[in-house]
Amino acid sequence: MGAYYSDTHHKIEQMQIELIRKMPSWKKFAAVDDLNETVKTFAMSGIKQRHPGASAEQVQRMLADIMLGPELARKVYDHAR
Repeated sequence: MGAYYSDTHHKIEQMQIELIRKMPSWKKFAAVDDLNETVKTFAMSGIKQRHPGASAEQVQRMLADIMLGPELARKVYDHAR
C-alpha cells in the first residue's frame, strides 16, 4: 500500500491506519460527524465574510446551495415555504 500523506512518516501512517481499523464503529461515526461540523463551520464563516450583511436565514440558504447544490436546495427551500 502506498503512502496516503506525503508529510507523514510511513510507520506513523501505518500506526494511524491500524488505530482507525481497531476503533469501534460509533467512534468512527463520531469522528466523521465532527469533521462534517468543522467543514460546515468553515463554509458558514466564508459565507459571512463574503456577505457581511446577510441574515442568519440567508446564510443558511447559501450554505444549502453549497452543500446540496442549487437545484436541490431550491426544491427543499421552496417546499418549506
